[in-house]
This record gives sequence, structure tokens and C-alpha cells, in this order.
Amino acid sequence: MRSSLGAVCALAVLATALSAGCQNAPGGVDENGRPAGQRTVTVSPSPIRTSGYGAVFLGIDECSSFGRTSFTEVSCTGERAAARVVARHDGTVRDGPRCPATTDFVLHISEQRPASDEDGDGAVPRGYACMRNLQPPHPGDPGGGGGPRTIVGDCVRGLDDGQVRETACDGEGEQRPEYRVTEAVDARSRCPASTTLYVRLGGSSPVGCASPV
Repeated sequence: MRSSLGAVCALAVLATALSAGCQNAPGGVDENGRPAGQRTVTVSPSPIRTSGYGAVFLGIDECSSFGRTSFTEVSCTGERAAARVVARHDGTVRDGPRCPATTDFVLHISEQRPASDEDGDGAVPRGYACMRNLQPPHPGDPGGGGGPRTIVGDCVRGLDDGQVRETACDGEGEQRPEYRVTEAVDARSRCPASTTLYVRLGGSSPVGCASPV
């Protein structure tokens, strides 16, 4: 379903299958025009600490609060905790390492470099955090119908313009699945004969072999 940004490209093997197409994210765009599965937040750095949450803004194994457009770093043991950081990188998703396969969503962190003050606020570089929900649902799981990457076990359906979009394999989503990614290989020629759709996955095995559900 995804390249490093979650891009999805598909090309039908059979004449009756879908025509070639790409989309920027598995779930289209959200109400702010950003790819679904990816969220941008403007952070307000907390005072730098030597231990516990807050030492690095949304460092690995730290947690964020609930929210759709803004997030706060919180203690993972608190009732406000909603998702945990499974990977954290500086820079942009386009130029940086890929998130783990079962990431539920990505937080894009805006750079802030406030002047030092009596509170000792520190700079927060531009970066991104790969997030995993603390409780189900997990859209990044195989067949979950979302997340920033497509992996083996995910399902997609065709759109009117020839593009494809990931959808839940259990049929409980807004759209019913049409194809399931059964294998990830390094070349189309290695896909099984039952393959009717190629899905761009990225990584060391960039070709997803998809068959009708």
C-alpha cells in the first residue's frame, strides 16, 4: 500500500483487473487535506528533564494523549495516554527511515526553537513519531484497513479513477475489500500465478502480490 510515505501504486496483470494508479495514502485525505494515517502537530516543548517522559519530546516508548489535530506528551501510565511511540526520527518521512510495519499512524512534529528562559525550555527539531495505539483498534495490523504502510495481509479496493485504497479485510469498513496482498517479493516475476494486482510496498521487498478476496 505504501512507499515510504504510504504511497500506493497498483497495476493489473489481467485485462479485466484495475488500471495503473497511485494514491498518497491508504485512506485518502482527512478533513485538513492531509493523507490519512498521518497527522501533523505543532509542539510546545516541556522543560527538559533528565529522566521520565519529557526528556525528549515523544521519544521512543513515550506516549501521547488523545486528539486529532494536537497532541500532548503524557505519562504512559496515566488515563490520558492514547498511543505509544514505537520509532522516532528527525527530518521528514520522505527522507527518513520507514516506520515499523504495524504502525497505526504517524505524527509529524514541527520544528520549534524557543529562546531559553527560566523554565529551561529546549528546542524540538523537525521530525516524526511512529505511533501505536495502546488499545485496539490497530489499523496498522495486517488487514486492519489503515496505517501509513501496506503490508502482507492487507486488503485494497479499486477506485473509479483506477487508484486503489486500503480497506479492512473483515468488510466492516466503509468499502468492501476486493484484493488481499498475499506476498511481498523483490520483483513481479516472483509473484504467484494467482496474482491479479501489483501493489507498491517499498523496502527490500517492494512488490506486493495481490489476489481477489
